[in-house]
Amino acid sequence: MPALIRQYDNHNHPIIEAGISIVPRTYFNLIRLNKEQTYSACLEGFESVYVVLSGQADITVGGRRFAAVGQRKDLWSGKADSVYAPADAQVDVTAIQNATEIAVAGGQCRTRYEPFRVTPDEVEMVEVGSLKTHSRRRIFHILGHNALGRAGNLLVSELYADGGCWSGYPPHKHDQDRKNNDGSVEETGFEEVYHYRFNPPTGFGVQLIFQPDGTEECYRTRNGDTILIDKGFHPTVTSPGHDEYIFTILVGHNQRSLVQHFKEEHRHLMSQIPGIAAMRDKFK
Repeated sequence: MPALIRQYDNHNHPIIEAGISIVPRTYFNLIRLNKEQTYSACLEGFESVYVVLSGQADITVGGRRFAAVGQRKDLWSGKADSVYAPADAQVDVTAIQNATEIAVAGGQCRTRYEPFRVTPDEVEMVEVGSLKTHSRRRIFHILGHNALGRAGNLLVSELYADGGCWSGYPPHKHDQDRKNNDGSVEETGFEEVYHYRFNPPTGFGVQLIFQPDGTEECYRTRNGDTILIDKGFHPTVTSPGHDEYIFTILVGHNQRSLVQHFKEEHRHLMSQIPGIAAMRDKFK
């Protein structure tokens, strides 16, 4: 499977299937339903979060019903309403409104937790960067600190970047578990998946992925595209005049707490771009 998956009509089938891609710990699906249409799934060995991007649905997890999930007309209109489903749970979805779209983020997990709902008022936001530094973005943590002790190594968030701004910047990576000489954690290993939308949808961006050995990849990202990141530094930028949305899935190799390693020659920028410390704290 390539690192870039171009937008296509997946007909409610997984865009990233569990265990068979370059990010084997990660699952991703987009579900599109009209009123009274249904969808069912059971992910063996994978916990998941059903994030309502638009519309509204009843979501039942292992017989527990969460009614009328979804409180925004589209993903540009407020915080998400979501439901967590543990590994091996039967999930049944029934759309209440037409044009209901749900993103399903999954991560490998051996423990079976209890299902729960993440309402919009439980979603934590951190603002990073500034327009002056061309790096302003807001990160809305759907499954973050609020899931400590209630979920495995799955982290899910929505990122909104202003037109012409960079995110994932300064360049950082998180592909191995490493400690400093003093025993403190320098980096933790996580897979990551980005799914992009733009406003207006004619917008585009650029996703860079480069390795410590100098090898690099560069992709033009468009509305509905998805990128798989198993290793390397991965900053991204959106074109001026187009706001960018990134649905973000992170799955830890061995733990839930994420520690990013920032590229050495760009670390001085961490003190110049507002909110970097707060962003790191929200992922820990």
